[in-house]
Amino acid sequence: MTFDVLAEGLQFPEGPIAMADGSVILVEIARGTLSRVWNGKVEVVCDLGGGPNGAALGPDGAVYVANNGGGGLAGGPRPAVQGGIDRVDLATGKSERLYGNVGEHPLSAPNDIAFDAEGGFWFTDFGRTSGRTRHLSGVYYGKADGSQVSEVSFGGTGYNGIGLSPDEKTVYSAESYTGRLIAFDLVGPGQVVKGGRGGRLVGSAPGRAFFDSLAVQANGDICIASLANGITTMTPAGACRQTSLPDRMTTNICFGGPDLRDAFITLSETGRLIRMRWPEPGLKLNFSA
Repeated sequence: MTFDVLAEGLQFPEGPIAMADGSVILVEIARGTLSRVWNGKVEVVCDLGGGPNGAALGPDGAVYVANNGGGGLAGGPRPAVQGGIDRVDLATGKSERLYGNVGEHPLSAPNDIAFDAEGGFWFTDFGRTSGRTRHLSGVYYGKADGSQVSEVSFGGTGYNGIGLSPDEKTVYSAESYTGRLIAFDLVGPGQVVKGGRGGRLVGSAPGRAFFDSLAVQANGDICIASLANGITTMTPAGACRQTSLPDRMTTNICFGGPDLRDAFITLSETGRLIRMRWPEPGLKLNFSA
């Protein structure tokens, strides 16, 4: 296993986006920022506050951020605030809150986000723990113009990473506490098959592992950042292989480079962004730069 360290000293990095200019945009949860790693430097794009957790490029070239509101292990000592979906204009560095509620229900701790080809986005709400009370988790679908957001599934146990299959007929979400990968079969943008709101089990992590965020390969396999286990690569049939990494909090992975075989991975315990060559190319994301 060999890799290059692109940045150190990051404050709980997550949500990497490989940009066409060679930079990597990511979030620093404990710092509350959207940041850019560029030629060995780390620059703040936007100070969002709260706990920016997942990020994705949208159809308008802006970055959309799942903000968990801060607090807790990754959020540092700051008190938690209302979680939601934020939009960041990369040209100006300005942000706006796109969604803070779904209907009458406030979002708790949005975690990860992925755009489909239609320009809508899927996102997870991890839920929040308060004392001895644990809020349930959900999967949602929103429009990038802020006009509509809907609940697709609710009642999960720590829905975290989210991503679409190459044909966009399936959306995958990783459950942290159970170490399970759940699939939701789709009939259209934001629409699951009849009776499919609970999803179906794809597979579970080998041993004791907590799943975090994920990325999909071009061949349809799912690469899941696994706390304590590095990266778990799972086929749509549930078969697994492991890529071990020297960090107990491997939190996310994305793909870039000319052949999409450069894997950019956030190691949050040690505050590093690394790059390593991957055996298979990643899936080219919608609206990727």
